[in-house]
This record gives sequence, C-alpha cells and structure tokens, in this order.
Amino acid sequence: MNSSSKKETDTAPQVSFEFFPPKTPEMEETLWRSIRRLEPLRPELVSVTYGAGGSTRERTHGTVKRIVQETSLKPAAHLTCVGASKAETDDVIRAYWDAGIRHIVALRGDMPELGAPYVPHPQGYQSTPDLIEGIRKIADFEVIVSAYPEKHPESSSIEADIELLKRKVDAGATRAITQFVFDTEKHARFLEIVRGAGIEVPLVPGIMPTTNFKGTKRMAARCGASIPQWLEDYYIGLDDELETRKLIAAYVATEQVNRLRAYGFDRFHFYTLNQADLTFAICNVLGVRKHTVPATATAS
Repeated sequence: MNSSSKKETDTAPQVSFEFFPPKTPEMEETLWRSIRRLEPLRPELVSVTYGAGGSTRERTHGTVKRIVQETSLKPAAHLTCVGASKAETDDVIRAYWDAGIRHIVALRGDMPELGAPYVPHPQGYQSTPDLIEGIRKIADFEVIVSAYPEKHPESSSIEADIELLKRKVDAGATRAITQFVFDTEKHARFLEIVRGAGIEVPLVPGIMPTTNFKGTKRMAARCGASIPQWLEDYYIGLDDELETRKLIAAYVATEQVNRLRAYGFDRFHFYTLNQADLTFAICNVLGVRKHTVPATATAS
C-alpha cells in the first residue's frame, strides 16, 4: 500500500461508527467514554449491534435510547428477524420510533447456536427484504443493510448476493454497509458490480481495526472475509507488543481508506469495538476534525 494512492480532495470523508451494547457496568463505562470521545467528530450516524437470535435486544434498545437522550448523535439500531414473530419484531420497531430513533440497520441475523443454519421463525419475517418492508410500513425509518464484497459465507455466489441486495433496496433500503475486506481491489470490483446491477444507494465500506489480530482472524473466518498474506506478515512476532500493534492497525486502516477514496468511495463505517482512540486518530489523519458538542446534548 502507498499513501500516494490517496484521492486528491479538499473535503474529508463522511464517517459512521459502530458500537456493541455493554454486558457489564465496566463495559458500559468504556462504551460511553468511547461515545463521548467520538461524538465531536460529528459522524453521519452511529450504529449499535444486536446479538445473535436477538440476544441483546433490551441492551441495544437501552443504548440507542440513551444516545438519543444524552448526545447529539444519530443512532441506528440493529434489528434482525431471527427468533421472533412479526408481532414481537413490530413492537421493537415501534419502540425504536417512540424513543426517537430514525435509523435501523436491518439484518437477517444469526441463530443463537454458533454455526447453526438459518431457520426463519414460522410467524416471523422470513428474510431481510421482508423485514425491510415491515419496517417501512410502520414508520419512515432510514433503513441500512449489509453487503458482502467477498460473498456471504452461506451464499451460493456473488451474483446471488447482488440479487439479494437489489431486493433489499427495492424493499426500501437507503444505504448498504459492507462486511470488512482488507483487499481493497475486491471492494472496488464489488462497487462496479453493484453499480452495473443498477443499485445506486451509497455503498459504505466497513473498516475493521486489526489491533487484536488474532481476534480479527477469528471474526474473518466466521464471516468469510479473507486475510491477505501481507497483513499476516505485519503482525509476526507481535503477540506481546500491544502498542506496536496499535500503530500498525492505525496505518493499515488509514491506508485502506485512502486507497478506497481513490476508487471513488466517500463514506466509511468504522467497527470501533467500543474503543475510541484508534478510530479517532484515523479520522484526524483523514481530515475529520473535532467540533464543539452542543451543550444541550451533554445532559446526564
């Protein structure tokens, strides 16, 4: 990778951040330190994940509701159609709207049992397009969906993934966030295929920090993302060198965004893993600067 590949532009990219709901009081403190640290960057939105089988539903709702009440951020709540009836899912959707949430990340979701094949609830939404249609019938949410430049691990082909993405957009999705990919050319080829299929919604690359490289590899194996050999080589012998891994992770992510900008991408979604410093540093290098947070948005 080479910094000369950065797209020449006077404007900083648009960014968004992803968090996950905390399990313990200590994790909640870490999450909120991260939210406060990143809030002055004025992201387009921040998303909060939803556990397999809807296992974090209440914590997700509590987190996005608090973001609405206590910050200037626009939260996007993840929502899946696994393990719930339409009536139960519709109740969650209405509760989000009543709490002031106006963005939903609509996903099929994973089964509670790790690796188990997807089985739709007999009284539930049967697919992501079905869920999107249900959301749009209830309220005028902005609906965000996922996309897979390297193919969803359960999909038969990239073509099948593109067809599903088109169905999601036709159902009312307004942007797509990609699974993280470290081979930038795969992202560029995927963009060409998506546009060639007539899909014109914003395609937002997901950027994954690699500080915990072993953890990144585990996540990549689960979601079908490849790990390039050059990235493996960067982390050789650094298992006990956390500070060095942080520096490398910042370099890798910044260079990836610069290369993607050269291919025409202008929005980026950072998987923060509830840690702010790396994302904050990368955004600063990219020209995304701090702004004053409105005083009314900092009430406890």
